[in-house]
Amino acid sequence: MAKKKKQQEETVEENDTNTATAEPQQEEKSAEKTEEKVELTPEEEIVELKQQVGDLKDKYLRVFAEFENFRKRSVREKLDMMKTAAQDTMSVMLPVLDDFDRAKKSADSPDSEEKFSEGIELLYHKIYNVLGSKGLSVMESNGETFDPELHEAITEIPAPTEEMKGKVIDTVEKGYKLKDKIIRHAKVVVGK
Repeated sequence: MAKKKKQQEETVEENDTNTATAEPQQEEKSAEKTEEKVELTPEEEIVELKQQVGDLKDKYLRVFAEFENFRKRSVREKLDMMKTAAQDTMSVMLPVLDDFDRAKKSADSPDSEEKFSEGIELLYHKIYNVLGSKGLSVMESNGETFDPELHEAITEIPAPTEEMKGKVIDTVEKGYKLKDKIIRHAKVVVGK
């Protein structure tokens, strides 16, 4: 036990010695720092502060510009999403419209026994008018120059005339736009 007490006393003395030598060193360092601050002349301090203000202004302007760009991009994305919100619904309706068009074309042919009734004719026009009011439009392609951005070529056939080379001869499936965005490319036959 006496040995333990002696060791503890020695450890406490060493710690006191280390603390005593560390305190003057810390005091010297803080004195140096205050001396550095004191060494600046008022003009140098003004220059340094102006530089700090300039840096902070630059950072502020950059953050503000980034925020403005983010806000504008968010508004633009929301508007685009609102414009094309019905795209999925319209895309699902397109095969129904194709079937309706085929039935009308069949009923309008002179050798057909079945005719469109007046009610079905009104319904046909009403569907197209309602979807048109929501921004859906048919892309006309017959006789137009083939454009891979607008058309999907199914096949090429010899052109009936020299003028029809490179143009759309027949439309197999109509193309549609929703507002200005193409939601289905027209499937066409091109003259070569």
